[in-house]
Amino acid sequence: MAVELCLLLLLLFCGSTISEVQPIYKPPPGTLDFGFVPAKTYDTGAYHEPGPIGILFKIVNAFLYLVQPNSFPQDLIRKLAQQKFGNTQGDYQKAIYYEIGFIVSAALGLLFILLLPLVGLCFCMCRCCDNCGGEMHQRQKKNADCQRSCFATFLFVASLIISVGVLCAYAANQHLTNQVRGAKKLVNSNFKDLKIFLNDTPAQIDYLVSQYNTTKDKALSDLNNVGPLLGSRVQEQLGKEVHPALDAVLTMAGAIRETKEALENVSVSVEVLQEGTERLHANLTDAKMHLGNTLNDSACSAAQAASTCNIIRNSLNQLNINANFSGLPGVSSQLAKVNDVLKIDLSSLVQKGYAAFNDTPDLVVNQTRNILSDIKNVLESIGSNITTFAKTLPVQKILADLTIYLTQSEAYVQDYFPVVEQYDFYRWLGCLILCCMVVLILVFYYLGLLCGTCGYDKHASPTTRGCISNTGGNFLMAGVGFSFLFSWVLMIVVVLTFVTGGNVEKLVCEPFEDKTLFKVLDTPYLLNQHWKNYLSGILFKNPNINLTFEKVYSDCKENKGIYTSLQLEHLFNINEFLNISMYTEDVALKIEHIQINLSKIILLDEIGKENLLNFSSSGIEGINFAAYLTEINKSVTKVDLLSFANDLEARADQLPKGALENALKGHANNIRMIHNQQVVPLEQAMSTLNQSIRLLKRTSSELTVKVKNVISAVNAAQLLINNNASLVIVQETKKYMDTIVGYFEQYIEWVKESIAVEVAACKPIANVIDTAVDIFLCSYITDSVNTFWFGLGGSSIFLIPAIIFAVKLSKYYRRMDTEDVYDDTENGNNGYHKEHLYGIHNPVFTSSVEQW
Repeated sequence: MAVELCLLLLLLFCGSTISEVQPIYKPPPGTLDFGFVPAKTYDTGAYHEPGPIGILFKIVNAFLYLVQPNSFPQDLIRKLAQQKFGNTQGDYQKAIYYEIGFIVSAALGLLFILLLPLVGLCFCMCRCCDNCGGEMHQRQKKNADCQRSCFATFLFVASLIISVGVLCAYAANQHLTNQVRGAKKLVNSNFKDLKIFLNDTPAQIDYLVSQYNTTKDKALSDLNNVGPLLGSRVQEQLGKEVHPALDAVLTMAGAIRETKEALENVSVSVEVLQEGTERLHANLTDAKMHLGNTLNDSACSAAQAASTCNIIRNSLNQLNINANFSGLPGVSSQLAKVNDVLKIDLSSLVQKGYAAFNDTPDLVVNQTRNILSDIKNVLESIGSNITTFAKTLPVQKILADLTIYLTQSEAYVQDYFPVVEQYDFYRWLGCLILCCMVVLILVFYYLGLLCGTCGYDKHASPTTRGCISNTGGNFLMAGVGFSFLFSWVLMIVVVLTFVTGGNVEKLVCEPFEDKTLFKVLDTPYLLNQHWKNYLSGILFKNPNINLTFEKVYSDCKENKGIYTSLQLEHLFNINEFLNISMYTEDVALKIEHIQINLSKIILLDEIGKENLLNFSSSGIEGINFAAYLTEINKSVTKVDLLSFANDLEARADQLPKGALENALKGHANNIRMIHNQQVVPLEQAMSTLNQSIRLLKRTSSELTVKVKNVISAVNAAQLLINNNASLVIVQETKKYMDTIVGYFEQYIEWVKESIAVEVAACKPIANVIDTAVDIFLCSYITDSVNTFWFGLGGSSIFLIPAIIFAVKLSKYYRRMDTEDVYDDTENGNNGYHKEHLYGIHNPVFTSSVEQW
C-alpha cells in the first residue's frame, strides 16, 4: 500500500509542475494570495486518557521500575533481530542482568506454585492425624482473649488487602473489556481519516493546479496595464532628469512675470515719489515761511517768550525734504524688452513639454500592443498544457485501487471485530472466575470473622461454644481449604501475565514512547542484512537513502506532507520538474524584444529657448541699483514731522496764554496734516520701490548664467530622451519582466511549500501507529493486564498470612471436644488439672506446646 500511495502522490504532483530557475533579485513583485489549500480536519485523537484507573496504572509502572530499573537493551535487541544473539558469552549475561528482576520474581512465583499445594497437602494430612491443630481440644490461657483479638485483627487486615487486590484486578479486567468494546469507534475513526487522506489529496492537487490561474490573471493584469507599469517606470527614471529641467524653465517663466511686475512697480513708484516730493517740498516751504512770520511777531520779543521763540526759529531749517528721486534713472527700456519676451507664453510651452512627457505610458502601450498579445497567448498555452497534462494522469485508477484496498481492510476488520469481542468475553469470564475464587475465599473469611465475633461468648467453655461461633470457625477453615486449592492456580496466571505484560511494557511501550524503539529499527542492516536503511530500500529500492522510521513518524506526527515525510524527492524530485525556465523563457524573450521610441517627445522647442535668451538680454542687469537703494534708504524728510509738531506744540504750551500760543499750535496741526497726507503715501511708495528693486537685483544676478544653465538642463534631458532612453527602457523592461516572472516564482514556491507541509498531510499514518501500539497494545491491553496481575498477585501473596491467622483464629471459635478443667481448691497448678480425679485425657502432659 505504501508503494502505491507514493506512486499516487508522485503522479499527482506532476500535474502541478511549473518551472523554476535560480531567482535573480529584482524589485520584489506584488505578493499573490493563493488562499489556503483545502484540508479537512482529521477526527482521530490518538491519545488515551484512562481516567481514575490511571492511578493504578502509574502504581503498577512504578512497581515495574523497581523490578526492572535497567535501560532499554538496544544492543541485545539488535543482535536478536540480526540473529547474532549468543555469539558471545556476554550476551546471555547481559540478558540475565537485564531480566534479573523478572527472573527473581518469576522464580518466587514458581516457588509459590510448587510449595503452597504441597504445604496444603501436608497440612491436611497432619490435621487428619489430629496434629497441626486437628485435635478438637483447646488449652486455656490467661492471654487467650488478647491472642484471639490479635488474630482476628490480622486476619481482617489481610482480608482487606486481599479485597483491594481483587478489586484492582476486577477493575482492570472490566476496563480492558470496556476499551475493547469501545475500540470499534476508534478503528472506524482511523479508517475514516485514511479515506479523507486519499480523497482529499487529489482535490488538494487540483487546487494547486487551479491556482495557476491566479498567477496567470495577475500576469495578464500587469500586461494589460503595461502603460501604467512599464511606461510609468520609464517615465519615473527619465523624470529624474526631465522634471528638474522643465521645473527650472517653469520657474524662469515665473521669474519673467515677476520681473515685469517689479519693473512696472519701479516705474510707477519713481514717478509717484518724484511728484510727491515736489509737492511736499512746496508745502514744507510754505509751512516754514508762515511759521517764521509768526515767530517775528512782537509777542516773541517778550521776556517770557523770547527764548522759546528762538529755539523754534533755529529748528526751522529741519522742515525740508531729505530724499531726492528726481535724479533716478528710468527702467522703461528694460520694461519694454521684458514685455516683448512675455509676448510668447513660455509657461504654455513648458506645459506642452510636460504633456508630451506624460504621454510616455500611452506611447508604451501603443508600441507594445503586438508583443503583449503574443505573451498573453503564451500564458494561455501554459495553462492549457498544465491542465491537459494533469488530465492524462491515471489518478482515478490509482485512487480506486487504493480505496478498494482500504475498503477491503475495513470490511475485514469489521468482520473480525465480533470475533475479537467474543474472545474478549471468554477472557473476561476467565478473569472474572479467577476473581471469584478470591472472592469466595474472602466470603468465608468475612463470614467466619462475622459469625465468630458475634457468636463468641467469653463465659462459655471451649466445649460449650455456641452454634454461631462454631460456624464462624468452620467458615475460616473452609476459607483456608479453598486458599490451598485456588492459590497456586491464581499464581500461575499471575506469573504468566507478569512476565508477558511486564516485558511488553519495558521492551515495547516505554521504548515506543521515548522513540528508542525507532532508533533500534533504524539500525543499519538490522531488518535486512544487505540494506543499510530498510525503509528507503522498501520504498525506493535504494537502501543508501537516509530515510528513518523515527523521522517519518515524527514528521507525520507533526502533520507534515507525505512528500516531505517520506523524502519522495529521491523518487520524484519536484525541483527538476518545477523548472520555471520551461515556461517563462518564451515570456522573457518576448518582453526583452520590446522596443519603445520616445523621440517624439519635445520638452521645449527653439522658440522657448530663444525666449529665455531674450530675457537674459533684457538689460535688467544694467539698472543702477545702488542709486535706487541710496535714495530708498533715506527718510522722506530731514526730521520726523510728527515729532517736530509734537515738540512745537509742547513749546507753545510754555508760552503765556494768548494769540502766539494758538498760532504755534495751529502750525503744529498743519505740519501733522502734511505728514499724514503726503509723507505717509511717499513712505508706502518707497517700500514698494524697495521690494521691487531688491527683487530685480536678485533676478539680474548672473541672469545670463542662470538662463544658460536652464537651457543646458533642457538640452541634456532632451538628449537623454532622444539618445539614451533606450538604456533606461532596457533596464526598466528587465525589471518589468522580472516582476512578471516573479509571479511564477511565487507560485512555484507556494506549490513546493504546500506539497511539503499541507498536501497529503500524513497525520492519519501516525495516528494508525499510535492507535495500534500506544493505545491498543500499551494503554488498553498492557496496562490492564499489568494491573490485573498486580492486584491478583497481591491477593495471592496475602493469602499466606490469611491462612495462618485463619487457622489460629478458628481454634477460638470452633466447639472443642475436650477442654482443660481447673481445680479451684488447688493453687499453683497454673491451669493444669489432675487427670486421676476426672479420668480425662490431658494433652498438656503429652505436649509442652499447643499444636495447630
